Amino acid sequence: MPFVTRGAGAGDEDIVATMGDGDGWAGCGQGHTHWGRHGAAGLLAYHRDADGQVWVLLQQRGMWGLGAGTWGMFGGAIHSHEDPVTGALRETSEECTLDIGLVEVRGTRIEDHGGWSFTSVAGEIPEMVPVRPASRETRRAEWVRAEEVGQRRLFAPFARSWPVLRNAMKQVVLVVDAANVVGARADGWWKDRAGANARLRDDLKAVAGGVPGGGLVPFDRFFPEVVMVVEGAARAVADEPADGVGVVAAPGSGDDRIVDLVTGRGPDKAHLVVTADRELRARCEAAGAAVTGPRWLLDHLPRR
Repeated sequence: MPFVTRGAGAGDEDIVATMGDGDGWAGCGQGHTHWGRHGAAGLLAYHRDADGQVWVLLQQRGMWGLGAGTWGMFGGAIHSHEDPVTGALRETSEECTLDIGLVEVRGTRIEDHGGWSFTSVAGEIPEMVPVRPASRETRRAEWVRAEEVGQRRLFAPFARSWPVLRNAMKQVVLVVDAANVVGARADGWWKDRAGANARLRDDLKAVAGGVPGGGLVPFDRFFPEVVMVVEGAARAVADEPADGVGVVAAPGSGDDRIVDLVTGRGPDKAHLVVTADRELRARCEAAGAAVTGPRWLLDHLPRR
């Protein structure tokens, strides 16, 4: 039950239908009352087909509660022991038959009301599987073309969020200029370039588990595909096993290989390049990629 604001005629005895310490009403700094004592979260599930068409999985809300018959995301109250992603996936599994094991979480966006927040979790589904209602909170579940979502009678909070969320259905690819980032670390890289690059590769696994967006990408927190570009004496690192991090050996200039990677992106990708090289920054930005410096990345890596 995503993002409920209490209004006249809401039957509390009906809404408190499931037992959990997050179920219940909470106030916010804006003077509203919302469903979810610890906040709430919803799943923006989407699928991009072979033709590039984006489909969004929508829930038509049951006829017994707030927003009866309107369309929006699956979701509801977060429990005290849950993070927003876990809460959104759990609520979705309770309200429909979608196998949440299929969801590849791309990122989250938070709407903070002051003391209460709603988190939208963008998750890609590799195939457009049939989905049916699994509780009385759901009247119908339907895959809808992204450009037709606004034509539905939307749940009011979702309608306000949709113009922003429709641009967040992408996977962020974090492209790391390894030579530049290694040079910003005081770990003896000048003595052993290959070893320093291997250490950076291993540390980058932490970033794949989620990192704050910092205004650089369309998420407040994102779960990127990580690609590290190595060159020169560090090329051998690309031949070693690397769980969770892609390592690309540049045959020549690492800068040229990075520009090739971001130039060849599709509409389902958003690239964020990590480098302090001004010329490379300009080339990547001209290709449509976002760019940040090594300090941003190093702040999110294990200390050495």
